[in-house]
Amino acid sequence: MSHCEEHSRLVSSAPGRPAVSGTPTTLLLLRHGETPLTREKRFSGSGGSDPSLSDAGRRQAEATAALLAARGGVRAVATSPLRRCRETAQAVAARLGLRTHVEEDLREADFGAWEGLTFAQVRERYADDLAAWLRSAAVAPPGGGEPFEAVARRVAAVRDVLLARHTGGAVLVVSHVGPLRTLVRMALGAPAESLFRMELAAASLSAVTYHPDGRASVRLLNDTGHLR
Repeated sequence: MSHCEEHSRLVSSAPGRPAVSGTPTTLLLLRHGETPLTREKRFSGSGGSDPSLSDAGRRQAEATAALLAARGGVRAVATSPLRRCRETAQAVAARLGLRTHVEEDLREADFGAWEGLTFAQVRERYADDLAAWLRSAAVAPPGGGEPFEAVARRVAAVRDVLLARHTGGAVLVVSHVGPLRTLVRMALGAPAESLFRMELAAASLSAVTYHPDGRASVRLLNDTGHLR
């Protein structure tokens, strides 16, 4: 894990994380590459159009693949079922000589009626709903959206499966802003509102290490150095 160690410091340890037997296990958290909706800052969740990577997004995926192939150490690749993540994961896995494993619970939240809208449009059309959503993880976007407390439950479940399955190794987790921020938040033991205080750029890397005594350490956050 030399890249993580060279580019970051220990941010926090939080009680209540799942105990990992033996040596520490690291989840490398990779946000998918850019899509046409990413650049326009539109809500793009699991209830929307499921866009592919843009040309820029494919270049980002290849740059990430080159970095991780050069560094080595990744034992497995888990990905959201949504197309932008599968395309990103496949680009990396091909360079690493690994297969991708789809984990349904790594999908992005369903943003309901907000899917495809910009933040400004949502603020204009759904001001009260947006304010309530930003205040509480229990609030869902209108139109059948998913609250972040539900996202947290399913992301925690897949986290525990990956830690049990890959003890002592490094697992690449390719997902979206919501699930990845949630993993970082839980590792820090931070409140739900911290989700909106983290920047995770397209194709950025973060890393959380889970220790045998149950501690979790955030060792990298929003690293985009490989994209320059």
